[in-house]
Amino acid sequence: MKFSSIFLFVIISGFASAQTFTKSDTLKGSDTDFRNFWDVKKYEVSVTPKFSDKSINGTNKISFEITKDIENPTFQIDLKQPMNYEILASDIKFKNEKRDGDFIFLETNQNFKKGQKFSVIFKFYGNPIVAVKPPWDGGWVFTEDKNKNPWMSVADEGIGASVWLPTKDIWNDEPDNGLILKIKTPKDLVGVGNGKLISTVSEGDSKVYTWEVKNPINDYSIIPNVGKYVNFKDTFNGEKGKLNLDYWVLDYNLGQAKKQFEQVKPMLKAFEYWFGPYPFYEDSYKLVESPYLGMEHQSSVAYGNRYENGYLGRDLSGTGVGLNWDFIIIHESGHEWFANNITAKDQADMWIHESFTCYSETLFTQNFMGKEAAEKYVIGLRKNIQNDEPIIGKFGVRNEGSGDMYYKGANMLHTIRQVINDDEKFRQILRGLNKDFYHQTVTGKQVEDYINQKSEIDFSSVFKQYLETTKIPTLGYYQNGKELQIIWKNTVDNFSLPIRINNGGKLIIIKPSNKTQFLKLENEQAISFDPNYYINYEVIEPQAN
Repeated sequence: MKFSSIFLFVIISGFASAQTFTKSDTLKGSDTDFRNFWDVKKYEVSVTPKFSDKSINGTNKISFEITKDIENPTFQIDLKQPMNYEILASDIKFKNEKRDGDFIFLETNQNFKKGQKFSVIFKFYGNPIVAVKPPWDGGWVFTEDKNKNPWMSVADEGIGASVWLPTKDIWNDEPDNGLILKIKTPKDLVGVGNGKLISTVSEGDSKVYTWEVKNPINDYSIIPNVGKYVNFKDTFNGEKGKLNLDYWVLDYNLGQAKKQFEQVKPMLKAFEYWFGPYPFYEDSYKLVESPYLGMEHQSSVAYGNRYENGYLGRDLSGTGVGLNWDFIIIHESGHEWFANNITAKDQADMWIHESFTCYSETLFTQNFMGKEAAEKYVIGLRKNIQNDEPIIGKFGVRNEGSGDMYYKGANMLHTIRQVINDDEKFRQILRGLNKDFYHQTVTGKQVEDYINQKSEIDFSSVFKQYLETTKIPTLGYYQNGKELQIIWKNTVDNFSLPIRINNGGKLIIIKPSNKTQFLKLENEQAISFDPNYYINYEVIEPQAN
């Protein structure tokens, strides 16, 4: 169980910066020998949050299947300090049980065969890490609503579900058969979880709310919410039939919520058009008011945007377009397709979640306000791009890349869309991704290869440029009458990105390379460029032909 630290030199913008990853990072982020022989099939969780002392307790039954023949393996279960645990029951007799920091190692002295199924029931209890600034920093939230009622939840995408729950806390293993989540609350409060409510039972001064998820679910989406909630419902007639819409909001916000949540149906209509059917019809679509801004919890989207349009009343694009819709409803719901339906195997590929979902805002805007407004919006987002480090992070150590995975990633996809130059084909690629990778965990390479294959255009150098470097392609050009010189600068080797230019009202496709090219134009009018490509332009010194 000994892991040496990994010491990496990361080349960023031409400078070398040292970054150290530890044994703990490797155990969190890698499919190690403690994880790669068993597959989680179902979680059955019960949890009782206690507001008075900011504690939680409960159980988790982990059902799993052995995926290969193996002798005397050691199982790794993740549970972050200072949470405590006990094993209440197990189909396996463990030879030794050891805790090392945030990890529980269960050693065996028996041989396992592929296909065998087992379960272990863990009790967990204690005072979990409390989030300081959720959802950006993870942990539990113990707060009060404006009427001084307890309001509790958790946000743990980054830090991991093991901040409170004993799990196999790695993105590449979701419980194939879903989740049972029981939330025990005081009788005057309500417990809201993922999926559909299947029972409410009184137990003395308490109530137990039981929720069921029938589909695979990423463990950071397993979120209990406790508060003074009221419920209202609706239905959406979608591509797979009638979808139940379920809304849980604080009692005094019911009127505002009914008005603001009218945006859900246009959002679902737009996203089903672009991405295909909502991926979790069996589990319903749900918005739950949360004590933090928002998060894409599967079939239970956390909403905390104060019932106003924009992002807390601001337009992230700076164009005014984003003030016409509620950012959290649109963005976090977009994650139902990219993050929850299609989940990255490793956090280093988190761009699969955020680039596509950030671009979903543009696609919704196109359906809602028209293509011109959509283009204005996505171009406006560029002001937020930092180009500080690559979008793809370090694999195997639970490391995210740059926050540019949002705005830069969306503009990369917008640029790719310009090259495809066929919106119906582009739409079918997006729908195809959600169909062919339905309820799967994937790598970034799989997504890249899929787009290359279905578009019949090799975007490999484009992905490498925008995801693995901080350099923005620069088109160097010089025009002298009908003569045009072009060259790509500031790019990876063999960068290939055809672009459209305008020459006196005539649109021309040019294919610059890393070597100077000399082109003949049809007229002498000054060329102009399409701003939808996320590239820079620079007049160069003329070269001899």
